[in-house]
Amino acid sequence: MRLLLIRHGDPDYEHDCLTEKGVREAALLAERLKDEPIAAFYLSPLGRAQQTAQATLRRAGRTGETLPWLQEFAYPVRLPETGEEHLIWDHMPAFLEKHPALYSADDWLREPFIAQSGIPARYAAVCGKLDELLARHGYSRRGMHYAAERPNRDTLAFFCHFGLSGVLLSHLFHLSPVALLQHYAAAPTSVTTVYTEEREQGIAQFRCAGYGDVSHLYAAHEPPSFSARFCETFDSAGERH
Repeated sequence: MRLLLIRHGDPDYEHDCLTEKGVREAALLAERLKDEPIAAFYLSPLGRAQQTAQATLRRAGRTGETLPWLQEFAYPVRLPETGEEHLIWDHMPAFLEKHPALYSADDWLREPFIAQSGIPARYAAVCGKLDELLARHGYSRRGMHYAAERPNRDTLAFFCHFGLSGVLLSHLFHLSPVALLQHYAAAPTSVTTVYTEEREQGIAQFRCAGYGDVSHLYAAHEPPSFSARFCETFDSAGERH
């Protein structure tokens, strides 16, 4: 089975929709995906993901299923030193040096400021819903792997969000989502491709074959819109610090 985790186009977060650039990106994505043999489309309920998905669904003549748990994983925690509300990723390096457990697949949820928040319950809920969906498609969670009860080569497309995709990948790969979201950047309309690998009969693991692919943008000479999301050098005054 193949999973496509697709981030929405360039967002207008204030109005939960796409910018003009995001609309162009969504159209180019739709052209890329129009001939893909996708068995099912699953959509976040948020407007920016819905608008991105609709471009592809209209182009392919398909419909999708909206799943509430695919909304962005934008739940805050309170940082221990300052009490400031913050997401579980996008921390400064100095903060991460003080909290190395955030990089552990097993210990990040036990970090006191995480454990005392609503994150453990929300993380478990999202992971549980993912497992329910995969079971519908033939793969049931068994510890750190999946039982390939009905092995298949179907493709499932998820139109969702950067943070939420990191959470899903962390569950599939048994990694800390903090580590994934801190060190990977998925541009708007990027496609992350994950396959099942069944080297032992009946036992499937997931393997990432491509992260954050925006080749559909480069092919159309449309620059990716992630460059303003972080500063490559500290003296980049026009980029986010």
